[in-house]
Amino acid sequence: MMSTSQTSTVRVAVVQATPVPFDPESCVAKAVVLIEEAAATGAKVVLFPEAFIPGYPKGLHYGVVVGARDADGREEFRQYLAAAIDVPGPCTQRLGEAAAANGVYLVIGVVEREYSTCYCTALFFGPDGALLGKHRKLMPTAMERVIWGAGDGSTLTVVDSPYGRIGSVICWENYMPMLRMAMYAKNVALYCAPTVDDRDVWLPSMRHIALEGRCFVLTACQFLRRGDLPDNVRVSLGEGPDSELIRGGSAIISPLGEVLAGPHFHGETILTADLDLNDIGRGKFDFDVVGHYSRPDIFRLTVNEQPTPPVVHEKTEPV
Repeated sequence: MMSTSQTSTVRVAVVQATPVPFDPESCVAKAVVLIEEAAATGAKVVLFPEAFIPGYPKGLHYGVVVGARDADGREEFRQYLAAAIDVPGPCTQRLGEAAAANGVYLVIGVVEREYSTCYCTALFFGPDGALLGKHRKLMPTAMERVIWGAGDGSTLTVVDSPYGRIGSVICWENYMPMLRMAMYAKNVALYCAPTVDDRDVWLPSMRHIALEGRCFVLTACQFLRRGDLPDNVRVSLGEGPDSELIRGGSAIISPLGEVLAGPHFHGETILTADLDLNDIGRGKFDFDVVGHYSRPDIFRLTVNEQPTPPVVHEKTEPV
C-alpha cells in the first residue's frame, strides 16, 4: 500500500536487450545508452534482465560431467570470473551515474565477483546515483550451480521509493513459494523479476505472482543469439550464429494479473506502462496473503536474514 507521501501513478520500463558477453565495460556502455532511452519515454523505474553484465553464458557446458572437469572448461570459467564485476566498483559507479543523469530508479542484473566466486545479483540504484542495495540469487538453477555461488538471507533487499517499495526476485527463485512470501511481507509494490527464462510458461507464472502478491510485476528477459557469444568458448546449443538462444518474453503485469505490456519475443525492445498504483490497494480488498487472507495460527514462515560468511574472525580482548 502507498503512503500519503507517495505518488499515485508512475511510468515504468523493462529493457529487453542483448549484452556483450564476457565484456563488462561494453555491457555497461550499452546499458547507459538504454537507460537514457528508457528515461526518454518518461519512465522513472527501469529494469534490466538477469546477468545483463557480463551476460548469461547459455549453451556453455564448461566441460563438466559428473566426476570430471576438463581443461578448456577451467579456462572458460576463468574468463567468466574475470568478466564478473566488483560491487561496488567502477562498473557500479558508471551505472549509478547513469541513473542519476536520468533521474530513475534502476534495477539491473549483474554477475558479481567476491573472492573467486561469481554470484548472480540484482543491483538497486536510486535517482541520486546511490547504490541502494543488492539481492544475490539464493539458488542457482541446475548447471548454474557450476559457475555461480548461492546467496544468503542478508540480501532479501527492498528499497523505498515514491512509487512504493521495489524488490527483486531472480529467474527461477520465483518458483520458491517461501521466498515469494518473504517478499510479500516486505510490502513490495513493484516486484521485479529479471530472468533469462524465455519459455511460454514464464508469463503465466508472472501473472500468478501479480495476483498472489497483489503487486505490479515487471519482468525483463535477455535476447541472445549464438553468434553474440565469444568465439573462444564452446556453445552446444543452436545450429548457427543467428540461432536464438534466449528469445525474450519481457512483460509488465498489473496486481490483478492483466498484462499491461508484452510479452515481446525475437528481438530487443523497451516496454513501458503507466501504472495506477492505487490498483494495489484495490487488489488487496479481497486478497492480502500476508494480512487478512493469511492463517498464522496454522502456517508461519521464519526467515533468516543474517549474513552467513564462511569465515568469522573473533578477537579476544586482552585481560
